[in-house]
Amino acid sequence: MTNRIVTIAMLIVAGHAATVNTQSSDFTLARDETVSLLQALIRIDTSSPPGNETRVAEHVRDVLSAADIPSRIFAVEPSRGNLVARLKGNGTKRPLLLMAHTDVVGVERTDWTIDPFGGELRNGHVYGRGASDDKGQLAAMVQVMLMLHRAEVPLDRDIILLAEAGEEGTTEVGIDFMVAEHWDEIDAEFALNEGGRMSAVDGSVNTVSIATTEKVPWRGVRLIARGVAGHGSAPRLDNPIVHLSAAVAKVGAYQAPMRLNETTRAYLERLATISPPDAAFRYRNLEDPRLSAQIQDQLRRSDIGVNSMLRTSISPNIIAGGFRRNVIPADAEAELDIRALPDEDLDRFLATLRGLIDDPAVEVTRPTSMRPAATPSPLDSEMFLTLERVQRDMFPRAITLPTMLVASTDSAQLRAKGIQAYGIGMIRDDLSGIHGTDERLSIDGLGIFLEYLYRVVVEIAGTK
Repeated sequence: MTNRIVTIAMLIVAGHAATVNTQSSDFTLARDETVSLLQALIRIDTSSPPGNETRVAEHVRDVLSAADIPSRIFAVEPSRGNLVARLKGNGTKRPLLLMAHTDVVGVERTDWTIDPFGGELRNGHVYGRGASDDKGQLAAMVQVMLMLHRAEVPLDRDIILLAEAGEEGTTEVGIDFMVAEHWDEIDAEFALNEGGRMSAVDGSVNTVSIATTEKVPWRGVRLIARGVAGHGSAPRLDNPIVHLSAAVAKVGAYQAPMRLNETTRAYLERLATISPPDAAFRYRNLEDPRLSAQIQDQLRRSDIGVNSMLRTSISPNIIAGGFRRNVIPADAEAELDIRALPDEDLDRFLATLRGLIDDPAVEVTRPTSMRPAATPSPLDSEMFLTLERVQRDMFPRAITLPTMLVASTDSAQLRAKGIQAYGIGMIRDDLSGIHGTDERLSIDGLGIFLEYLYRVVVEIAGTK
């Protein structure tokens, strides 16, 4: 197996990656090893809170150590460790960082039809919390490190692996800690992280989405209405629930102005080439002043994912107020989920909301936490061009779609520090169960991603 992988690596470096069969026995063996590792990772419960990510870090450390790859664990709290491993290159080029988070969201066990921490294989899938988000990607990245090391692939860049804690809500113990206290361990020119995805039609990959930027979550923005408590038999004009309801209705109906950036403009242009005629027409004419308002309204109604990419979005998701049916409460509040465009001005946007609500009884609070905003990673970088090139070699009928995530990842902190970070991912269907029940990952999809990732790493970092 090792000799064969050396040959594969040499072909990829030489620019002949298309000669490697995606069903080659070597990648099948590597895929099966990756599946076994993923099962082991799923069986370690790292639900956050409390996390306990150190247990995964220790397991990955042991796997790497068995192959003589050194690693270290860094922790601001003993149970919430972050693992860093490095394969040394010749230093000709700056490092490449491979990263994946080790914590997972919690589960409602009664909703699952299978043990969420069993790592069971069924119907060609690996089942369990974290299979898709993000332990499958971590397992693939560990496997790539093993393959490179075993094959003694010559490298122009160091390859750094970061398995970080706290992505699902407590970044202070994960990426924030690593950036603030151990930047020298993870500093790189490029990073590959979660955030992208592949899609397939009739078993063939047709799009490879690469996240080059993401919206900024402004967490903890609340609308707070205040009045005077009283008896429900004597209704009051200053009833906080009435004022809050009116404010929520205004905010819920509001749509911030559309603003495209390099990523979203390229996304729409490329998406139009593979879309049905009516959708392609909307994507191509979105910025036409004669048609834009009508198209935006159509997208808001029928293409909410694309619509969210176009603007800062607001979703009122939690309302609280009152405690007895016959008591007028003194206050009531709603929490907003605001996902801001990377260049959105916080103070200006909050002022817009206050003007929209136009009610002195309703306070609009500032966010309690937010990831850093950063310039999108470029579409003409060596990394993005490599991702496109490998896509063309492996999936010649597919296209690469640069994408702005409407969710958020730890790439935000890296982009803010100057690393060009790109989100990649595997084939996922709508039933993959990310953050839901019966989460699972296709074994074939994992194998395809493993080869894609390996080719990208060898091409961007291998000695030419």
